[in-house]
Amino acid sequence: MKRKQFEEYLRSGTANNITVGVLAAIGLICGAKSFTGTQISLVEYCFIPETLTNPVNRQRYCTPNKRYIMPESEFYASSYAPANPEFQRDNFLPTKATRLRIIPPSNPDKALRGLASVFFLGGAFTLSKAREWRLLQLMPSVREEIRSNWLISKLWSGLRLHKEAYSAQLDYEFHQWTENRRVREAQLSKMTPQELAIFQEQVRLRAEAEAQVQLQQVTGQPAAALPGQSMQDIANPGDKVEGSSQETLQQNTAHSLDPSESLALNTLQALARADSSTALVAAPGSGKSVTLNYLIQKILADYKSADIWVISAKNDSFCGLREKERVIVFDGENPDLAKEVIDNFYTDYKQRKQLPESQRESLPPLILILDDWLVIADQLSKHYSDWNYGGKLLDVLLIGREFNTKFIASLQSFNLAALGIEKMDAQTRMCLNLLLLGNRYIKNGREQESYGVLELILNRGDIIPGKLEREQIKSKYLDIKAVSYQNLRPVMIASVGGFVVALMPKLSNQVNSIASEQEYLDRVFDLEFNLTATHPHHPKPLSEVAKKIYEYFQNVKTKTPKTLRDLKKADRLSGYSESELIDGLAELVKTEKVNSDAPDSYSLPDW
Repeated sequence: MKRKQFEEYLRSGTANNITVGVLAAIGLICGAKSFTGTQISLVEYCFIPETLTNPVNRQRYCTPNKRYIMPESEFYASSYAPANPEFQRDNFLPTKATRLRIIPPSNPDKALRGLASVFFLGGAFTLSKAREWRLLQLMPSVREEIRSNWLISKLWSGLRLHKEAYSAQLDYEFHQWTENRRVREAQLSKMTPQELAIFQEQVRLRAEAEAQVQLQQVTGQPAAALPGQSMQDIANPGDKVEGSSQETLQQNTAHSLDPSESLALNTLQALARADSSTALVAAPGSGKSVTLNYLIQKILADYKSADIWVISAKNDSFCGLREKERVIVFDGENPDLAKEVIDNFYTDYKQRKQLPESQRESLPPLILILDDWLVIADQLSKHYSDWNYGGKLLDVLLIGREFNTKFIASLQSFNLAALGIEKMDAQTRMCLNLLLLGNRYIKNGREQESYGVLELILNRGDIIPGKLEREQIKSKYLDIKAVSYQNLRPVMIASVGGFVVALMPKLSNQVNSIASEQEYLDRVFDLEFNLTATHPHHPKPLSEVAKKIYEYFQNVKTKTPKTLRDLKKADRLSGYSESELIDGLAELVKTEKVNSDAPDSYSLPDW
């Protein structure tokens, strides 16, 4: 309310200023008039002897310099009678003045104009000061009202944003619930009657077990017994899943062409969770796109907050990233958008590099996927000759793992220098995970092969060091290639700390690997009933010292068991104390990454 009065008072300022100006102008005019002219009548006189009658002689006594002026009232007053200034020098001059004429007053209202000037100027000053006084009176209350309104607007804005966020969260949770329900229904619909029977029996047993635990907590009875049950009842085999049912379940699982398919699936999952960059190299028709989509799917399943951007020559969905406006279709005539995505990705990465070490562990993955990168990199090099995108990729390749940042480059050739990284030597390549695919496929009615990329590296010592290791990998590759060639299934050679040769599973319909039917039933139960099991359990990541020790074992030249003394001599481990090295070794032994053959003797499992 005070604010409206204040605003209205401010709007009336123009009229007030005009009024003050008019009053001041009138007062100044009246003041100027009061200082000009005469207010009373004046008498002009001179001293003429009465004995002179000749006008000529009389004029001699009334020359301009002998004429005088005085107020009329004083001229006729005896006390103010004028005296002849020349009376002493000429004793015959008269003492009485002769009036020549009366001069009327030129400004008879002089006093009134002075009073009017004082009145108008005083009014203008009073009006101006009154307005200032009123503004000062309103200012505190207006300031308080503005502060209150600002606070109310901030609270309203915050509540509105909270409401929008809460509504969006509810919509997202409902969508997730609906999608999970749809997936569960689809999984149950694919189960055979035997599997459904086993599943129902498993649900019944689990429900009884949960009820048993709850009753035990309340009543204090033994954990294995329900009220009214004996140990014979618990041991009764009639309520167990029979072996024939388990065999039926195993017969209905997907048929595997080669035991290495599980190894390939685990390798792909390791690549998806790896914190280092990956090069996916495969010729057309080798399953490169399907494999890339599987990696994206695994990353999104493990890290829902992953920040993934894709630059591709094809307008594919990439597991829904296109619908989220995260896919940039490269245009050779207008490549500015792709350049902007790479620059923004590197800017976000540099911001992560400024974070302290305590904040790095909670960073969500920041991933740039470069699909069909050989073609795109060639076009970018032509359009931006002075733009060093390769230096940015090299920085992410070497240091990005510390900040959960990486890129996945999909290539058609093993020419890794085409990534744009000029210093792609043997040492730099060790920081890059490799995933190479080969396949025999049928296109347009013709059989075609794309094993060239795989067979190229089998003869390169800078990729696979050690002749014996290359021969072992080549022998395993030839065995799996026969299965691949016969069944049109891709074969992979991957390097994730060590080389893996395996037959690729069918990723188009592939779900999480199942080690046993018990794990399968547990997973189906979790999907259907255990709504809290939305996130898979991931093993705790290795500590920094454990990672360094593991890298030391991988890069050591002589593959013989190492002792603690050998680790203390290594350059890359010189910054760690003996207790830290012991803790790192214990961590690696616990995770089965390093074998402890004897006291103070350690080696890798594949040595």
